[in-house]
Amino acid sequence: MRQLRSGVCLLHARIRDEAVSGWAWTALALYLGWAGFAFGVRAAVQHRRTGDAGFRGISGRLGEASWWTGVLFVTALLGGTAAPVAALAGLPTAAHAAVQWTGLMVTLAGMTATLAAQTNMGTSWRVGVDAGERTTLVTGGLFAYVRNPVFTAMTVTAAGLALMVPNWVSLLALTCLVAAIQLQVRVVEEPYLKAVHGAAYTAYTTRTGRFLPRSGRLTA
Repeated sequence: MRQLRSGVCLLHARIRDEAVSGWAWTALALYLGWAGFAFGVRAAVQHRRTGDAGFRGISGRLGEASWWTGVLFVTALLGGTAAPVAALAGLPTAAHAAVQWTGLMVTLAGMTATLAAQTNMGTSWRVGVDAGERTTLVTGGLFAYVRNPVFTAMTVTAAGLALMVPNWVSLLALTCLVAAIQLQVRVVEEPYLKAVHGAAYTAYTTRTGRFLPRSGRLTA
């Protein structure tokens, strides 16, 4: 009887490990593909259209909010790769099929929304902010519903990946991404856009939510 129980436990563990491995490989492939399109391909398209790839990098002095934003973004992006790799290396990772299938659907939705929102930005697409630069205020497409659809979609994607590979690395990456986005939007981008676009941006913020429709609208 003990041998039978031991054999069943070993079989169960093997099936679980194979499931975790399969989801980890799927998450890694999706993440690398998404990152490649969202940053690499998008930058190439931007450069072809404008002669500028759109990357502004980490700004601000060491320890400032904008500097921390860049550090947190980089940490989150690295974590997106590290989480499935860690799972493949044996890091304890939960295996619940319903949760992981849900994560897959959420990830695909987030990836699609990311690319759609970036397309809506046209030549105004940037990674980072140059305080001396003036870009067009984008209010069409997904931007008609929320002011930061790219960031919303990125968060959805990261949440989906965390469900696909639920371990402490994926949760840390998601936490860093959310913190980075909050800092970037509230401390860096909103003051910049208000300074550049003035009343037009103020009016836009009163009718459009920050990350979700009707949520985070500002008063004039």
